[in-house]
Amino acid sequence: MEFSEWEPFYIQIQKDFGFSRAKDEESARLLSELVRGKKSCGDACLREIIGEEVTVCGHAPRLEKDLEGRKLRGTVIVADGATSILMERGIVPQLIVSDLDGEIAPQVRANSIGSVAVIHAHGDNMERLREFVPLFKGKVIASTQSRPFGNVRNYGGFTDGDRGVVLARHFGAKRILLLGFDFSAPREKAGKDINTKSRKLEWARKLVYELNPRNVVLLTP
Repeated sequence: MEFSEWEPFYIQIQKDFGFSRAKDEESARLLSELVRGKKSCGDACLREIIGEEVTVCGHAPRLEKDLEGRKLRGTVIVADGATSILMERGIVPQLIVSDLDGEIAPQVRANSIGSVAVIHAHGDNMERLREFVPLFKGKVIASTQSRPFGNVRNYGGFTDGDRGVVLARHFGAKRILLLGFDFSAPREKAGKDINTKSRKLEWARKLVYELNPRNVVLLTP
């Protein structure tokens, strides 16, 4: 998804949640500085990693059940906190899509042994960016939900899970297996409002399903 396609949805999301575009842009500038000098993975790198078949793992409570006895298809992309669940099973994802809201140590560990971390800046996570971005020693990509610039990308998407799906589609995935996605049952997190999370998941559902191109097949367990 190009920014011109994404921006109308971003504006709607801003209005729905009262997000500050100025804060999003401030966070993106901070992330841009924090990743400067780190190993990077640009568009050419992502095209090599993302094939026509992809598994995207969200972090819904059903993820553990969805993984039972299942072979993951093609490129494996995980959303934030789902990293720890896969790593516990000996699965190192090719890509981690994260706003650093989940457990950080497994993400840093996976990044150190080959996972590319797509680190996302938004207005509410600047302190986490300052604290945790320096820990990532492998390849990273900086992303924003506002206008991209310089070394900061925007492929579309809102939550970590749907951004993983949009990223896969952007780079040519044709068959996407969705594991750990449940738009009606969010995983509770300390300090996070469950009602706000439910509203975010409704946007995620829209971005995953209603905007899915006709030539891309979405598969679920």
